[in-house]
Amino acid sequence: MKVSREQAARNRERILESAAQLFRERGFEGIGVADLMKEAGLTHGGFYGHFSSKDDLIAQASARELTRSLAHWSQVGERASGDRLYAIASAYLTSTHRDNPGAGCVLAALGPDVSRQGPAVRRAVTDYVRSVCDLLAKLVPGKSKAARRQKAISTYATLVGAMVLARAVDDRALSQEILDAGMASVKA
Repeated sequence: MKVSREQAARNRERILESAAQLFRERGFEGIGVADLMKEAGLTHGGFYGHFSSKDDLIAQASARELTRSLAHWSQVGERASGDRLYAIASAYLTSTHRDNPGAGCVLAALGPDVSRQGPAVRRAVTDYVRSVCDLLAKLVPGKSKAARRQKAISTYATLVGAMVLARAVDDRALSQEILDAGMASVKA
């Protein structure tokens, strides 16, 4: 039975949504195409009608989620009534974000895996990191453009690093302490 273009587009969206979540939860190698398609509620055979390979899906799902993430960071900053940098950090360094990697930051969930991916994923991440640093450079203090950029990079590294560490430890109190220390560092 032939699927309409609209249904094919919806199916593709379901695959991308499922993949983005499952990759963040299990890692790029933690789920195969068959299980991913099952999670999306579709048959394994339909996968190649949408993507040329799992690597293609990884690249497209990653690029899509990174674009969404940048839009979210921008929205949080724009909606803030006070310190926009503090608002972004407060939205990021939360126990809810820590406890839900499938719905959170791609880099905090998959950063080390990205370095082992192909050029399309690495390019998407590079573009994203540049964009986040550009966004943060507008929000951090500094006497020069170079000083603000350095502070933006340091701030972003603090946010992602704090989230990675907070997820890595098995002591909830230490995990919260890490999140709080990240917040204090951003405030300083």
